[in-house]
Amino acid sequence: MNPAIGYTAIAAVALVSAVIGFYGLRVSRTTSDFYVASRTVRPWWNASAIGGEYLSAASFLGIAGLILLTGASALWFPIGYTAGYLMLLLFVAAPLRRSGAYTIPDFTEARLESLAARRVTSLLVIVVGWFYIVPQLQGAALTVRITTGLPAWAGSLAVAVLVAVVVAAGGMRSITFVQAFQFWLKLTALAVPVIALLLVVGGGDVTAELPPVAAFPPEAGPGDLDVYRTVSLMVALLFGTLGLPHVLVRFYTNPDGVAARRTTVIVLVLLSVFYLFPTAFGFLGRAFAPDLAAPGDADALILLLPDRLVPGLAGELLTALVIAGSFAAFLSTSSGLVVSLAGVISQDLLGGSVRGFRIAAVVSTVVPLAVALATESAGLAGSVGLVFAFTASTLCPMLVLGIWWRGLTARGAISGMLTGAALSGAAILGGGVLGAAAPALRPFLEQPAAWTVPIAVVVTIVVSRLDRRGAPSGTDAYLSRLHVPERP
Repeated sequence: MNPAIGYTAIAAVALVSAVIGFYGLRVSRTTSDFYVASRTVRPWWNASAIGGEYLSAASFLGIAGLILLTGASALWFPIGYTAGYLMLLLFVAAPLRRSGAYTIPDFTEARLESLAARRVTSLLVIVVGWFYIVPQLQGAALTVRITTGLPAWAGSLAVAVLVAVVVAAGGMRSITFVQAFQFWLKLTALAVPVIALLLVVGGGDVTAELPPVAAFPPEAGPGDLDVYRTVSLMVALLFGTLGLPHVLVRFYTNPDGVAARRTTVIVLVLLSVFYLFPTAFGFLGRAFAPDLAAPGDADALILLLPDRLVPGLAGELLTALVIAGSFAAFLSTSSGLVVSLAGVISQDLLGGSVRGFRIAAVVSTVVPLAVALATESAGLAGSVGLVFAFTASTLCPMLVLGIWWRGLTARGAISGMLTGAALSGAAILGGGVLGAAAPALRPFLEQPAAWTVPIAVVVTIVVSRLDRRGAPSGTDAYLSRLHVPERP
């Protein structure tokens, strides 16, 4: 691959993103602009921004890589990623917007009237955000190493610096403009190459030098379906989406609950269209690049396939477009996560000022950068899937029960969040060692959501029932605020 292609594509995306971000700085003047864009973002614009930040390295590179490795069984990932927004539409979107909160910890404190519950929520939001940023930086490292020949750390550092600067400069309003642009860039960067490759393949202009791999191998069919792993993955993806801090904060930017619901419907449509293209890339890879079907190499499929199938200048242009889209994926998701983390850290520790937001944005970037530089990726989609499992076991039960169950108490919420964090964290961090020692436990440790989420919910409900203090005195009034539609 010609390194000049990588340099040009990455520089172009970085420059355009910075220009759009600094344009947003011109209209980011108030504290509300920095935290929730003054709650004036309209549905189509907000849906594009949500798509920009949600479609991460796991979606852009990881889905195709997983399909290359495992075939049709990897289709559960795009299905789960998209269906999670249906759950948001049904249970969270409008009530969360009506809460009037700036962050998830704000919601927790207002709903439960507890500073302790707020602090636990803040800690979990920070943990989730940091570990979600790490795969983005690792994806950037992979992209830069393959496309430019530079050391891998250069990609992580470049994304971290650019994200920190843009977020600190313009806050939520600025990032909204950037992420909306990056969504449409990502969609174009996958759609155009896929259509071009399908036309080339359909025209018979490609002769595979390697034996193709079956797209739907018998061992990946229903007869060999691992029911537990599949169900657990879907639990993680469906319920994990409900607790993602960078997704939830977006609903605070809508003008009202009706706009929040419309935003979610549009997001469902946009995601359904987007995931067609990495899926097609994956199956093209199984036919024409089976040599990449190895852990650590599969995530590079989208970056390498266009140049293999389309020779000459056309292939180089398609490769440049894919590189630009992948870099936009790292920037947009990292930006959304840093915005949500900066809001929490600045509110809880730095007084909630604009200056505090900017300091928090830098801190929110530096920590995951250090982790990304010290570790290696084990597969982008798989890494993000574990973050979903952790989120589904911690923030999701508190959020859903807080919106829909009057009996939730601060003690119950704290107990459930800590239980979910302990169980899912132990499974994720100790899964390798324990799985090797006891192979029978490996599926339950590698995909823990099917048992950690129910336990967290049960603990939350039982402790709330046993709590003699009962629900906070303002619960009825607050729930009425969440569920009574706004007047037109």
